[in-house]
Amino acid sequence: MKLIIDVGNTRVKLAVYNGSHLEERLTTSQDNLFEQICMLVERYKSITGAIMSSVGGFDDKVISKITELVNLMILNSKTKLPFENKYKTPSTLGVDRIALVSASVNQFPNDDVLIIDAGTCVTYDFINSSNEYIGGAISPGLSTRYRSLNNLTANLPLLDLKLPENITGNSTNESIHSGVVNGLVKEIDGVITEYKIKYPHLTVILTGGDANFLSKQLKSSIFANSNFLLEGLNFLLQFNSNE
Repeated sequence: MKLIIDVGNTRVKLAVYNGSHLEERLTTSQDNLFEQICMLVERYKSITGAIMSSVGGFDDKVISKITELVNLMILNSKTKLPFENKYKTPSTLGVDRIALVSASVNQFPNDDVLIIDAGTCVTYDFINSSNEYIGGAISPGLSTRYRSLNNLTANLPLLDLKLPENITGNSTNESIHSGVVNGLVKEIDGVITEYKIKYPHLTVILTGGDANFLSKQLKSSIFANSNFLLEGLNFLLQFNSNE
């Protein structure tokens, strides 16, 4: 069994895989991370290895404590990858994006694939049918858009995510919901349309914390998979272990 650790911008996801089967998944904070890992290692005594992906800085002391519990691999720009990385600045490519592309290689080999990860940021990553990662785009996510309107203006309130009732908001709150939600939905649909013009048989994956919410609003045909990044990390661990 393998332990998967995904440290995101706002939360940490932990998962235990038996081969490709997900045994358990939970979400925690960085403050409680080590405690939760100890619990999983105790519950699944057959865990033989782990992989960590962190998009930000992480306490070296915690990493040292984790390595005392389990053989830990930390994903970085030097990790052996199952695809050719054509990114002009490979050392700056986020480890979360590396994991997502790896998942697509494993599950959709020889396809043109666009992976959209909708969380704090929305990332777009494209890998072609020749197994070449080309690049993508980074855009503000739903929560970031709401916070930006509040932080960068004098009078606009900070709102929780809500599906707008109409394209035309008849109050300040409804106008914000319309602008934030409809704006991102139209952006994603537009990006997918542009890719499909060049790659007619494009496979589109939508993942991330807002994937379920957004998938119901999009016109484009997509595969929604909230565990896609975890699956990519699990595959990378197997790939680097030669299993």
